[in-house]
Amino acid sequence: MIQHMVKTPLKSYPVYIGPGVIDELPRFIQEHLSVTKIMVITDEKVGVLYLDRILQLLKDFHVEAIRVPSGEEAKTFDVYYECQTAALNAGLDRGSLILALGGGAVGDLAGFVAATFMRGIPFIQLPTTILAHDSAVGGKVAINHPKGKNMIGAFYQPEAVIYDTHFLASLPQHEIRSGFAEVIKHGLIQDFSFYTWLKNHIRQLEYLTEEDLVTFLAKGIEIKSVIVGEDEKETGVRAYLNFGHTLGHAIEAEMGYGKITHGEAVVIGMGFALQLSQKFAGLQMDTAAFQIWLDSLGYQTELPRGLSLDALIQRMKGDKKSIDGQIRFVLLNKIGMPQIYELSETEILGELEQFSL
Repeated sequence: MIQHMVKTPLKSYPVYIGPGVIDELPRFIQEHLSVTKIMVITDEKVGVLYLDRILQLLKDFHVEAIRVPSGEEAKTFDVYYECQTAALNAGLDRGSLILALGGGAVGDLAGFVAATFMRGIPFIQLPTTILAHDSAVGGKVAINHPKGKNMIGAFYQPEAVIYDTHFLASLPQHEIRSGFAEVIKHGLIQDFSFYTWLKNHIRQLEYLTEEDLVTFLAKGIEIKSVIVGEDEKETGVRAYLNFGHTLGHAIEAEMGYGKITHGEAVVIGMGFALQLSQKFAGLQMDTAAFQIWLDSLGYQTELPRGLSLDALIQRMKGDKKSIDGQIRFVLLNKIGMPQIYELSETEILGELEQFSL
């Protein structure tokens, strides 16, 4: 088991990573929290696989559970309202605890429910996907709006993240690819040696070892926690974590949430950001070799067919990272040296036309 402390200006909390660490959950609650009731928020797929295990571990507590739709369908106002109603009907109060059992979407939803129920109650992240190594750490919680991803949310840190890698055994390949995209991102924006290790060591995603999983998840969480510790509410360097997300979020929104996984959209966005980095930020990188590696891992690296370039630009203008409609990209001067650039619509359209060839 690896334990890592996330330290922000307002709060510190542990992240437990490894096989079987879910067994730490009852002890952690007993030693660190005084709870009246617990509500588990999980999704329809994860609930079938792991909810009974959680309920058995927490048999000495008063526990309620609610299952929500899988994926981005969970992050709607209707589902959020349903969870709030369930919490009220179950008699949760300010001494209650919410557990987010699932991937990034469940974590975002459950965290936002916790942040706003009775003006805020504690919650713990129990990630079940690789993607959630990014979303479960750092305290960004949110739901989507038809006009953009994560537009309604808050910064609200969990009490702990308990990341049992046994839960990852049930992931389908497209979810493994989705999560590993964020691992690649962490290497590119922060740590050249980690990126090099990934590129040389992870040659296929079908046969990841437990050691590989724990190694790159722990390193990704370490990188993110350092950035979050310096900039909890994204007023500065935390924006670098959005590398690849400007176009990635636009693709997700334009295709319809759930039609492409978050990570697979971000991979396309990172490819475009690297193209922009070479043109505008002076990046020297063998992007052809990078693309060959992504291809070997099973990623689609081209823009999905049928998307309007003008519509993507309008989506990017409406992104929450934009200021006064000015589109901002995280680009790389070097691997491990990100910087924010503002580009005109004309520049972006010209580069998108080249990217989509």
